[in-house]
Amino acid sequence: MDHIGTREKEIEQAAAILRDGGLIAFPTETYYGLAVDPFNESSLKRLFAVKNRPSIKPVLVLIPSRKDISRMSHAVPEAAEPLMNRFWPGPLTMVFPARRELSLMLTGNTGTIGVRLSSNPVAQALLQVFGGPLTATSANRSGGKAAVTEDEVREIFGGAIDMVLSGGRTPGGKPSTLIGFAGDRVDCIREGCIACSEIAEVVLTGD
Repeated sequence: MDHIGTREKEIEQAAAILRDGGLIAFPTETYYGLAVDPFNESSLKRLFAVKNRPSIKPVLVLIPSRKDISRMSHAVPEAAEPLMNRFWPGPLTMVFPARRELSLMLTGNTGTIGVRLSSNPVAQALLQVFGGPLTATSANRSGGKAAVTEDEVREIFGGAIDMVLSGGRTPGGKPSTLIGFAGDRVDCIREGCIACSEIAEVVLTGD
């Protein structure tokens, strides 16, 4: 059996579903995530309904490459560059000022957007084939335990999602570390896979 060919077909299928306004689950470097096209308002509404997620809670996105940040944010702080160099691709989500045209469902009406470059090879391949950012909120009902396997995704959501893109067991454990920016200051909003002390060291040394 051609595993590579099968995986490519699955990724193409997943990307086609997403372009059609669908909702899928896929593996990331932390948990399985739920992906929709972040520029499709009806898909975002479905995502929130499926998760039972309060509309005031923002949703982070994964990007195919650094250049795609410009589709989500109009202003990337200078302090973000060394952090991208050190920790991307990887479990570091950075909160930037959001472009005005982004959905308020995506930003939670905060004026900001969380962005990450994933290190999971399946997630990377999906983003490249899809050709743009995707949501990556954890695959769980709001407040519930996030799924780390395909079976757990199916147990939680059943037929409420269109596809589970296979990627084996994900690491689980801690979520991505979440940081924000206030001028030159970097704020550690949520400590996850990457220690806030590691973030502070890079900010201090610039590399």
